[in-house]
Amino acid sequence: MRSYQPDLTPPWKRSAPVPEVPAEADLVVEEISTGYCGAVIRCEKTAQGPTVTLEDRFGKHRVFPMEPRGFLLEGRVVTLVRPSAAAAVRPARTASGSVAVPGARARVARAGRIYVEGRHDAELVERVWGDDLRIEGVVVEYLEGVDDLPAVVREFSPGPDARLGVLVDHLVPGSKESRIADQVTDENVLVVGHPYIDVWEAVKPSSVGITAWPVVPRGQDWKTGVCRALGWPENTGAAWQHILSKVHSYRDLEPALLGSVEHLIDFVTAPAE
Repeated sequence: MRSYQPDLTPPWKRSAPVPEVPAEADLVVEEISTGYCGAVIRCEKTAQGPTVTLEDRFGKHRVFPMEPRGFLLEGRVVTLVRPSAAAAVRPARTASGSVAVPGARARVARAGRIYVEGRHDAELVERVWGDDLRIEGVVVEYLEGVDDLPAVVREFSPGPDARLGVLVDHLVPGSKESRIADQVTDENVLVVGHPYIDVWEAVKPSSVGITAWPVVPRGQDWKTGVCRALGWPENTGAAWQHILSKVHSYRDLEPALLGSVEHLIDFVTAPAE
């Protein structure tokens, strides 16, 4: 007969129990040792033990062992466990990858704004982040061009309670856009961009059904040149509507644009210090 062995470990040295959480699809967690954050895609049995596959906001996957106390959920340490078969229903998500909030009402618009360079940029941001922006009360407006950005910033009069985020096309070192952006030094303004000549290029070619975006010779209108190279009618408005119709979620966009827009949303919604 096995005798009872009491636990003589002092209470202050014992590990506090942590909750066990079913690793249901789309649950967003952070792996403690690496800081990798992502949504649960699937769980699997392996010879080394159960694993969980996480997908980050850029669509990349990583596999982690489901070790005790191995993950953070909303800042709390948890142990992920395999979900029951009945937990197959996936929660709804917005096009940006965020968990949808059923019945959520649009928040009253904040004083802060996000400006984007061009109507097409604004339409793309609305398509992917529109639900998130309405819940956060963030209004997106578009600039006719970046040339007047310093004057636009002065007219907006940003402050701690009215931050301004600006998304600029072709923001690369040495470009005209980068020189103009460098003139904006207000700490309540964040100017970020993407490396593409036009926001069309921020849509993954595979989503549009092409192998790559064409290289258009300098001196030609880029959008018209793209239409010519792809054999599309030279109607850039119709071409854009075709491209936009192929964008269903963040998975259809390049990481360079995703990171910039997420950064802007975080900046304008951060509480004033």
